[in-house]
Amino acid sequence: MTTPRPSTSDPAPVLTIRGGALGFGDRVLWSGLDLDIRPGEFIAVLGANGTGKTSLLKSMLGEQPLDAGEVLVDGHPAHRGHRRIGYIPQQKIVAPGTPLRGRDLVMLGVNGQRYGPPITTRADREKVDALLAAVGAAPYADQPLGSLSGGEQQRLRVAQSLADDPALLLCDEPLMSLDLQHQRAVSELIDARRREHATAVVFVTHDVNPVLSMVDRVLYLAHGAFTIGSPDEVLRSEVLSRLYGTPVDVFRTHGRVVVVGAPDADHHHEVVA
Repeated sequence: MTTPRPSTSDPAPVLTIRGGALGFGDRVLWSGLDLDIRPGEFIAVLGANGTGKTSLLKSMLGEQPLDAGEVLVDGHPAHRGHRRIGYIPQQKIVAPGTPLRGRDLVMLGVNGQRYGPPITTRADREKVDALLAAVGAAPYADQPLGSLSGGEQQRLRVAQSLADDPALLLCDEPLMSLDLQHQRAVSELIDARRREHATAVVFVTHDVNPVLSMVDRVLYLAHGAFTIGSPDEVLRSEVLSRLYGTPVDVFRTHGRVVVVGAPDADHHHEVVA
């Protein structure tokens, strides 16, 4: 499945991939990937473990060179530390006893890329306060990270990722290990950013259901191949069966998507809560 050609009235893409290919050893993860991501677009990246979802994000961050093709941000080659890109990493619970406070984590996003020892200015502190307020983390901003819940820590990571007012927000399993309440809260924060600031979102996930209503397009990676389209176009039995080369059933129930029969181990958990 190919992506429809944009009309001349569409805004210029924030990120472009042309002829992208990446492998691991002798195994091709994906190849021939052409993708334009436009302002305000929400793209979910799905697929089993080992299909190159995180590697795709790393290539967008300029940390993982492609085997073929190119990645462009605002028309220029992707590179490390690009100020137009925000990044929310996989959820990792901070150990109890860690002295770093919530606001300290957010401050690293504000001045952590400056040369030399970071010098905190009044403008920096005001910006951190505004970011904390935006994600609802102000009440626990002065508490040690290790004393906070996983959902509270992830709110702070969202705030940190927004420090440079990014045009593109890359999210690597941001809901992992969160309960349903915090999954909803973090998802809504990311979607609000997308809607209010036209920030494009690339959202890698094992479970599309918490963000299904927010998603414009799905990029589904499997068996060295991929397909791209709207959720209704991609999350269908005939499409995934063709992608995997074996019968795959897709069911919809109560607004949720269930995929059964994909040959990857435990793959039915990929899109099921």
